[in-house]
Amino acid sequence: MTLRAMRRRLLLQLPLALAAARAQARGQAPGGQDVVVARFGTLPAPERVRKVFAAGPPAGVLVAALAPGKLVGWPLTLGDEARALLGPPLRALPHTGRLSGRGSTVPLESLLQWAPDLVLDAGTADATYVSGARRVSEQTGLPTVLIQGRIADHAAQLRTVGRLLGAAGRGEQLAAEAEAAIALAGRVRASVPPAERPRVYYGRGTDGLETGLSGAINVELLDFCAGRNVAAEAGRGSLARVSLEQLLLWDPEVIVTQDAAFARRVLSDPLWRGIAAVRERRVHCAPALPFGWLDGPPGVNRLIGVRWLLERLHPGHPALRALEPFPEAVRRFHQSFYGASLAPQEVRRLLDGI
Repeated sequence: MTLRAMRRRLLLQLPLALAAARAQARGQAPGGQDVVVARFGTLPAPERVRKVFAAGPPAGVLVAALAPGKLVGWPLTLGDEARALLGPPLRALPHTGRLSGRGSTVPLESLLQWAPDLVLDAGTADATYVSGARRVSEQTGLPTVLIQGRIADHAAQLRTVGRLLGAAGRGEQLAAEAEAAIALAGRVRASVPPAERPRVYYGRGTDGLETGLSGAINVELLDFCAGRNVAAEAGRGSLARVSLEQLLLWDPEVIVTQDAAFARRVLSDPLWRGIAAVRERRVHCAPALPFGWLDGPPGVNRLIGVRWLLERLHPGHPALRALEPFPEAVRRFHQSFYGASLAPQEVRRLLDGI
């Protein structure tokens, strides 16, 4: 290639490179999607952020992964078993309660007593959450940021919030892990035609009769991992109760849950034997500690659940064969995201559902 041709090529590529750099600076996900949904108040410089109040559970896990020393406390209740699987700084944090959503438990007076430099929320960014974030900022004077939190957004989410919290390097490291999980799911989806994807039901609760409809963030891993959510036939929405009669009509090929008692019971319950997943014993319970691998909360904690679910929906798939042993992936994820060094027996207990 001549010098003139090289210059011409560089000039043609320059606008694209500049656009990519500007998108990254704004915190955009691949394809130009901006994960920052709303900002209220004047945000502090990253180096001045010392204390962050997580408005809800997904934001709590996000801040814990990126800047554990800056998280004020947990917006969700964590028992001793969950805390034992976290690094020492996170294990000792108090319970602050949640600020966002209909189940808010934090009065604004209490929020002011925590004196955070920044209030952060993450998750399904609908109009209700945006108006709630605006109200918090206007009534307290605290800068507030709302971040989009779908599974495909997690890499951009980690980079963006890492920069906001003065943890850009850690954000890049964790974003790379998120990209690997997202890419793995993408390869499987690309290789399995929609009509050949297994029909899956996600059973929530002790009776397994709560699930998510089409579009619900709580069940988005099902489609993301090349499955077909049977409850999507009931329309779009969020969480809903269903009947066993409806489940018999849907006849899922695979049932997944995070409730170990339900998973054990359904395999021996004669009322469920008419469902293909039960007859074929394709009922799988994902770990729920310290946070759910499928949901609970629907945050970056689900990244380890991507491979878990892919292996249950598509056992033996070529994209999964060359990966490191799953127990090692679990150990590495807990070290990277939660600062916890799990012993081999702790990993085994997680995977066995004990």
